[in-house]
Amino acid sequence: MDNVIKTVNLSLGYRDDKPVITDCNLKIKSRDFAFITGKSGSGKSTILKSLYGEILPRAGEIEVCGMDIKNISSTRLKALRRVLGIVFQDYRLINEWSVEKNVMLPLLIGGFSKTICVKQAHKLLKHVNLLHKAQRYPMELSGGEQQRVAIARALAHNPVLLLADEPTGNLDEYSSDVIWSILKSAKEQLGTTVVVVTHKIPTTLGLEYKHFFLESGVLYEVP
Repeated sequence: MDNVIKTVNLSLGYRDDKPVITDCNLKIKSRDFAFITGKSGSGKSTILKSLYGEILPRAGEIEVCGMDIKNISSTRLKALRRVLGIVFQDYRLINEWSVEKNVMLPLLIGGFSKTICVKQAHKLLKHVNLLHKAQRYPMELSGGEQQRVAIARALAHNPVLLLADEPTGNLDEYSSDVIWSILKSAKEQLGTTVVVVTHKIPTTLGLEYKHFFLESGVLYEVP
């Protein structure tokens, strides 16, 4: 698969309102690390939602992991989401579940045995330096720790593509640096393609990346 993501003249919007995105042309290849930036309210998250089928296009083309999102069936959409990892700004952890069980969630949905689920959860929690808090609950963790759990969960099923929506938006500088380091290692060590929506690209990432900028509904690639 050459292009993990490809959009051509993509238009996106909500209900009967005017389009939020009028012209989105995006090409992201396997193992790329890409940023989508733009002012608050410009529609960055709208583009991200279209990549996992939360919003269907009004016009144009969109293909993710070899699947045509515009005409995707519910069965194919489920198949697509099995190869995606998604990190939300507000973490979306299940507060009644332990950290370990939260990370296991994608594998439990996939029908894997408990042994495999626990082994993979511990591997990822070790990767994000939280194995010692496996039996804690989300509300017992700091915001930065919760986001690390959310990333571990998103990587638990070895996704082809990781989508992250403002993953450091609510975090202090130290926690943000930790999150960027984890996302960087996902690309370098796991070979995951990573797409991040953010208002600010970190200056110390130490990684080649693509940069797309959204303005007035149009997405531009920054040379």
